[in-house]
Amino acid sequence: MSKVIVGMSGGVDSAVCAYLLKEQGYDVVGVTLRTWIDSDKEVSKCCELEDAARICRKIGIPYHIHNVGRDFCTYVTTPFVSDYLHGRTPSPCVDCNRHVKWEGMLYTTHLFDADFIATGHYATLEKLPNGRFAVRNTGNAKDQSYMLYRLTQEQLSKTLFPLSNYTKDEVRAIAAKAELPVAEKPDSQEICFVEDGMYPEYVKSRASEIEDAEYKGEGNFVDEQGNVLGRHKGIIHYTIGQRKGLGIALGHPIFVKEIRPDTNEVVLCEEETLWGSRITCRDLNFMSIEEPAAGEIIRAKVKIRYRHDGEWADLKMLEDGRVLITFDKPVRAATPGQAAVFYDEKGYVIGGGKICELR
Repeated sequence: MSKVIVGMSGGVDSAVCAYLLKEQGYDVVGVTLRTWIDSDKEVSKCCELEDAARICRKIGIPYHIHNVGRDFCTYVTTPFVSDYLHGRTPSPCVDCNRHVKWEGMLYTTHLFDADFIATGHYATLEKLPNGRFAVRNTGNAKDQSYMLYRLTQEQLSKTLFPLSNYTKDEVRAIAAKAELPVAEKPDSQEICFVEDGMYPEYVKSRASEIEDAEYKGEGNFVDEQGNVLGRHKGIIHYTIGQRKGLGIALGHPIFVKEIRPDTNEVVLCEEETLWGSRITCRDLNFMSIEEPAAGEIIRAKVKIRYRHDGEWADLKMLEDGRVLITFDKPVRAATPGQAAVFYDEKGYVIGGGKICELR
């Protein structure tokens, strides 16, 4: 009987993940990664320990807590603050998956002599004819393959995704039938370490920890020609493509085109100039294929954000390790700091990287 570590978040997805694996005959151990501590309540902000413990008792599996706070700060919260101060919009869950969740759970496989780890992600994982592991977009409305593009081959080889063939409604129905205590628990919609979406306050509170950037506060809104249009409340309040909440009225719809941390400016534009056909990405990770050589061009469907449908493009590997992406059709509001994820014609994740430059 194989032993599997299930990452328990206290939500319905991880609960059903653990339940299904036990029903299939696995020796299941529930583990919560304690990533963040509330000094007042001494509970995890992102993973509700009490719910996770209740779920494990109901299913009849052992439950443990593993502290990963140092790694969470190193790979998630500090880069999150740094990105905003540098005018980027981060995707903290992507790096958390690779560096914190998967590494933390893989560590516990050694502690408990386990064979696999499993999570409640909605993703399909397959071993391809070339011997590599890759996740695939199944077309499920909850598909989370985009968020998993940075996982390594070693991590994927030890991973199970029991929810790959289920919809969210089906998962809730399983939880209800099994009388799991979180069957109707709402999904979390916020960044786990930021309360009530107050990320600007969080960034300001930690800005002094970032050595190569500072919070400059108010600055100028400018147009694409550099003309001053008004005052903004700080670049950390804005992201590319934003229209609402700008605090400026020009008599017609206006959008954020660019954020310039060096001059503390936010560039505003008309809708049509948000569209572009070329971007570059850094910090690449390839999944279904080996990393292409410099100068090589591959075809892929590229998603520039989680809810983006994707657009076909040519990807050219550059000498400096980045990739230049040229889209067949322009894409709207590509955003530095966000992930661009590459898919093949069958929906397998080829790889991905962080958007670093708009061309």
